[in-house]
Amino acid sequence: MEKLLSNTFQTLAKNKMANKMAKKYGLKFGAKRFVAGDKTQQAIECVRKLNQQGMVAMLNYLGEYVFSEKAALEATENCLHTLDAIYKSGIDSNLSVKITSLGIDISKDFCKENVRRILERAKLYGNFVRIEMEDYSHCQLTLDIYKELRQDYDNVGTVIQAYLYRTAEDIQDLNRYNANLRLVKGAYKEPSNVAFPKKSDVDRNYENIIKMHLLNGNYAGIATHDDAIVDKILQFTQEHQISKDQFEFQMLYGIRSDLQKKLATLGYKVRVYVPFGTDWFGYFMRRLAERPENVAFVLKNTFKS
Repeated sequence: MEKLLSNTFQTLAKNKMANKMAKKYGLKFGAKRFVAGDKTQQAIECVRKLNQQGMVAMLNYLGEYVFSEKAALEATENCLHTLDAIYKSGIDSNLSVKITSLGIDISKDFCKENVRRILERAKLYGNFVRIEMEDYSHCQLTLDIYKELRQDYDNVGTVIQAYLYRTAEDIQDLNRYNANLRLVKGAYKEPSNVAFPKKSDVDRNYENIIKMHLLNGNYAGIATHDDAIVDKILQFTQEHQISKDQFEFQMLYGIRSDLQKKLATLGYKVRVYVPFGTDWFGYFMRRLAERPENVAFVLKNTFKS
């Protein structure tokens, strides 16, 4: 049943009609738990509260899979506007971007130029931009763009997904770039010829790539809500005398705020991924696909309303 629900939500995440309906009716059916709002100022205020609790943030203006230059340029302007808002408000947050929203499916050069504009603005403000990893069909393109931009920019990082077979090799390859990586398990539905089908294998690979990346001496954003993994990484970093300055824990807005606050209290850097904007449906569906307790939360709140 759980697998069936997960597959259903993954399919809905890419359904254009469902996405269109979601935009029309706004942040309903529990989405507000995971999305800060549809306007920039709402996201800024959300981050301000997190900062007051001792945490930092990573803002993402939601959007993906655009196929027109106009839409990609609009997404680029939204990212630039978000960087402006971060700087003017004085909050502690960096920016996360998706290349499918910036035109990668139109032209690699066009997309790279859009990312370059964002990096230039971030550099002006002394800020950092993370290029997200999306579905497998965009994996190599994402890494290619990252490597090319990394030659000119120090304020850029990307994301590596543990559920892909290729990941350990990618970690070693990216060591040449002293890559700042967000390490995740992976949230897209992928076939068994490219990704581990068993959760236990994904978990094992996830722990391995975190340790590999840390031992390489590079900065790690450890994206997990799993107490057991957190405990193992804390033990590992202490045993290998890895400084707290070399890693941070990253978690999603609306999930495990108790663990976020606990780690921040213990003196570890905690960065909360805060998405906002009107194009929230795909992101929301993937959060439901990941965790059955999220589905229970949504159903409970739907019937309440």
